[in-house]
Amino acid sequence: MKTYLVTGGSGFIGSNFIIYMLNKYNNIKIINLDKLTYAGNLENLKTIENYPNYIFVQADICDRYAVENLFEEFNIDYIVNFAAESHVDRSIQEPEVFIKTNVLGTVNLLNVAKNYWKIGDTFTEDKKYIQVSTDEVYGSLGENGYFIESTSVNPHSPYSASKASADLIVKSYYDTYKMPINITRCSNNYGPYQFPEKLIPLIINNCLNKKLLPIYGDGLNIRDWIYVDDHCKAIDMVINDGKFGEVYNIGGHNERTNIHIVKTIISYFKENIDSSISESLIKYVEDRKGHDRRYAIDPAKIKDELDWYPETNFEEGIDKTIQWYLENKGWMKNITSGEYQKYYEKMYESI
Repeated sequence: MKTYLVTGGSGFIGSNFIIYMLNKYNNIKIINLDKLTYAGNLENLKTIENYPNYIFVQADICDRYAVENLFEEFNIDYIVNFAAESHVDRSIQEPEVFIKTNVLGTVNLLNVAKNYWKIGDTFTEDKKYIQVSTDEVYGSLGENGYFIESTSVNPHSPYSASKASADLIVKSYYDTYKMPINITRCSNNYGPYQFPEKLIPLIINNCLNKKLLPIYGDGLNIRDWIYVDDHCKAIDMVINDGKFGEVYNIGGHNERTNIHIVKTIISYFKENIDSSISESLIKYVEDRKGHDRRYAIDPAKIKDELDWYPETNFEEGIDKTIQWYLENKGWMKNITSGEYQKYYEKMYESI
């Protein structure tokens, strides 16, 4: 039985990954290590919380003692590091928090794993560290072209800079120690359990409550969107078959402007939920500092080497996502109280 240490497993992508893996395999064990910050929510894992091969541990990835204890208690085969501060706006306000978690936390995980996995000058077989990163480390594209794995990193926000820094450190552990690692860089995810500071759940929540729909700048910033289950599938394949030391880009070839995303959600609500929801709710606000214009990933490498492909097109995925939030209003209500509500009011007080 292989044992996975999944960090940040109570967040959006981490919780979807745990659910995906436990529903796919019955011969694995998953340890979910999560600090439970505002974006971590154990409600995300209700469907599997009583599985005998699932264990939750509340701790910080920067806590060396806590991570070492897990290695002492369990035979950890894989680390899948989702744990990260990930909201660009928050990184602009509090960059030091992002550096601590995203950089120093990654170093701590690497050091502990290296100490336990290395015997003499070599690592034990069938171990691997997976760094889950983002296409934002590459910076911004023009109207044409795509990010490939050899594209130079050129981050433009404290968040993306912290992730790029962590990626380079992970790569250095392969180059220096031959530590078995992979780095995955994914485009924008969407789907169930995403915290509503991000665009799609934010717009869904605001439509439900008939609040204004804030759009940065002219709304023409472009992102490549991928349904979260397709991302989870890709990570699983990289764990099993990814070549040590390699970076794999994961993208859906679903480029959409932010304003297109917003208008798509409005149309769904207008046609299926409430005919009074209209584009009159859209409010253009001052653009975000350092706002990258376009991201787009070429996933040819992971397709060619691992035979991965995204199964969910955007039109299907966005309908499934909206329906999930409509069916889980209680989840949304619980998660948008307290700290989130204060942050939301502060961020959009100028609207």
